Amino acid sequence: MSIRIAALLLPVLLIIGPSHASQAPPGVPTGSGTWDDLVSVYDEFLLWSNQEPPGGEVWPDWGSASMAARADELDSLRKRLENLNVASWERSQKVDWLAVRSRFDQQAFLLEISRPWERDPGFYVDRMLWITFTELPARGEALESFRERLAAIPDLVAQAKQNLTNVAADYATLAIFNLTTPDGVGHGHPYRAVPPAGVLGWYDDLLERARTNQSALVPEVAAARAAVADLLAWLQNNRAQMTAQAGVGREAFDWYLKHVKLMPWTSAEIEVLGQRELDRLWALYALERHRNRNLPELEPSASAGDYAERIERVDARIRAYLVDEDIISVPDYIGELDTNVPWIERPGGLNFWEQVQFRDPTPDHLHAVIPGHRFDARVEDANEHPIRGRLTSAARAEGWATYLEEAMLHAGFMAGDEHGRLRELIYIFGIFRAARVPADVWLQTNRMQTEEVIDWWLERVPYLDEDVARVDAEIYLRRPPGYGLGYTIGTLQMQRLLADRRRQLGDDFELNAFHDEFMAAGRLPLSLLRWEITGIDDEVQKLWESEPMPAISAFD
Repeated sequence: MSIRIAALLLPVLLIIGPSHASQAPPGVPTGSGTWDDLVSVYDEFLLWSNQEPPGGEVWPDWGSASMAARADELDSLRKRLENLNVASWERSQKVDWLAVRSRFDQQAFLLEISRPWERDPGFYVDRMLWITFTELPARGEALESFRERLAAIPDLVAQAKQNLTNVAADYATLAIFNLTTPDGVGHGHPYRAVPPAGVLGWYDDLLERARTNQSALVPEVAAARAAVADLLAWLQNNRAQMTAQAGVGREAFDWYLKHVKLMPWTSAEIEVLGQRELDRLWALYALERHRNRNLPELEPSASAGDYAERIERVDARIRAYLVDEDIISVPDYIGELDTNVPWIERPGGLNFWEQVQFRDPTPDHLHAVIPGHRFDARVEDANEHPIRGRLTSAARAEGWATYLEEAMLHAGFMAGDEHGRLRELIYIFGIFRAARVPADVWLQTNRMQTEEVIDWWLERVPYLDEDVARVDAEIYLRRPPGYGLGYTIGTLQMQRLLADRRRQLGDDFELNAFHDEFMAAGRLPLSLLRWEITGIDDEVQKLWESEPMPAISAFD
């Protein structure tokens, strides 16, 4: 091998190559508390984190003084977390401590860096939307609560105007869009043949239903709508001054990847891995298209009934395969799990998810139903562990679900020419997941804005439409950093764990036992699960010692 080729390969080898060092790392707490004390601290942390900051009767106070008090409360809990004798605990308990600390770091990052109540008008717009989905007529306590929330919309607008002191340009653009324009996807929205024109359109929809079904509410709905319109005007009038960057910046993002997501790779390494996965999946898709060139294309379902029948057949086939081929145990409590993509007739035609799902429900059923998200959630609900039954890593959840798509293909579920076009759909799903990885990095490191990411995706993802691309770009910019990369990078972590375990056990390895052991361990970050299941600690050694969070000025 030439020196030049070796030098080019070195970064990839550094990313992928394993290390089995076992020296005790610095940073393991040696305080006085027990594992039971960890559970107590976590109980109080969950109670604290699930409570909004104190405020008025309806909306919390997200002002600077209130949020500073929240940070002080978190610091007090943190001191107790650090005063535990973790060094003396067994491995599984050390895993618990690292997982809990990552949740503390997530909340600290939210309070110190993300600060959506100061930077993102959508933080307030989202809260204005959901009230409009209320069914009318409302009665009793439901009516009283509805009226209180309607009456408090002007207070919410006033808070937004006062607190939004460092608004990011991308966030402002997205908020104005969402206030005035249907998103074309409607995640969780009630179905309307013609989608309302954004949040204001939903207030118009609510106003019309009030006129028809509960006319006494018309003045209150109209007043709430006027307050929302006032926020829109304020955003439009001040948009030119809203120039902050939306991403947290590379230094803060790398801190988050290590301390919160417990990833073994930096954002630069993750970008390389994502680009490589995108190329790999596109190559496999091209080869599969060639293999299937004489097969007819799959046609979308023609009716709701046809679609329901397809889902029923797919669900039965997957459940039988999981059991018959010893893929994973299916406990009796799993029961029926429904579906993830409802039947919708859109004026503009099918969106990306429907282009795939309506042709064959298998890819999303594996990912989002069984043995993916809904199955996964039922297993966690049945987990009585005081920490692991109440802690979910997003990359673990999405990594598992995305791993299943291609894993079931390679395990033989889609073998045979009759499933050729289905294999293409699996690769299309994988392509979109992989395309999110570099885009997620670019959004958070401010190398691209949402419109640029949308254009980049549309050139690279089959079937992708502008609405789904825009909604996804917004989700992964506005959610906690790094959510979008968790699908593919979590899959790579799953594959690493599978490879490690197969090498360890040799011919004694059983896929069913591996999957069951994995599910029983809880939805913890995958680096922790890898250490617990295999004993390989090369990734975890780097996680013990906390590094200071980057200064706010580093991304402002």
